[in-house]
Amino acid sequence: MTTIVMTGGTSGFGALAVQHLTRPAGTRLLLGARSPGPETFPLDLTRLDSVRAFAAEVRSQLGDSRIDVLLLNAGGIRPDDTGRTPDGYETTFAVNHLAHYLLLRLLLPAIADKARIILTTSGTHDPATGASLAPPRHADADLLAHPDRDPHRHPNAVKAGQHAYTAAKLCTVLTVRALQADPDLEARHLTAIAYDPGQVFGTGLARDLALPLQLAWRLFGGPLGAPIRRVSPVLNTRAAAAAALTDLALGTATPPPGHTYAALRHGELTWIDPSALARNDELAQALWTDSARLVGLTA
Repeated sequence: MTTIVMTGGTSGFGALAVQHLTRPAGTRLLLGARSPGPETFPLDLTRLDSVRAFAAEVRSQLGDSRIDVLLLNAGGIRPDDTGRTPDGYETTFAVNHLAHYLLLRLLLPAIADKARIILTTSGTHDPATGASLAPPRHADADLLAHPDRDPHRHPNAVKAGQHAYTAAKLCTVLTVRALQADPDLEARHLTAIAYDPGQVFGTGLARDLALPLQLAWRLFGGPLGAPIRRVSPVLNTRAAAAAALTDLALGTATPPPGHTYAALRHGELTWIDPSALARNDELAQALWTDSARLVGLTA
């Protein structure tokens, strides 16, 4: 039996991927979500205690078995960086990075040798993609958790919110880099991938933004967005993003040697270099260590 643990599988392309992932006989999916159901367990990524409870539930459900695929796909963007979680951290950073980092750390002992770990990131982490969002200036976990302490915080609330998102997605790529550099994990032959689905309209990503942006996000997810998708390499349909995520999860698509960043371009998986910041090994290790401290773990 193949056991998959996943976040971000109840809406958007994640929900479509779930349909593909559960199709093969002998596949078991343990899904974390705010609204629990069959084989779906409570998980609120804004609360670290909820992450710990979900990890404990997964370990209980596993028994003596192991996780073959870990898909950390949930995410979101807010209109500003003023939101705070019950743990006191900026909400976008907490949901997109800290919660998934903690879940990854808690589940690593239960992951099978030769397992696959896929973390969904965004091309907006790289200024070279030309995205309209404010690019990340750094991956300092303390400043991202507490942006009011950042001396270079953007004075515009919208741009500050965009930076919180793009920086968190930079942290995702750096987390994968730190994973791949761990000799103990390398000995277990784990495959870690940062997956950039491109810009996928019609998902729940924009649910916290202003109503006009939410409506545009939904509309461009349908036929109205087709002409734009034909000319922009980073715009992809939910179906294409789900198919690529499924291929990565099931091992149908495998990274070439030395590559950990999979970017969906024109509906096809490409293995390209992430941003210069995302290739900084010292920065990746510092983020790993600082994130551990923020969630109450040792590095």
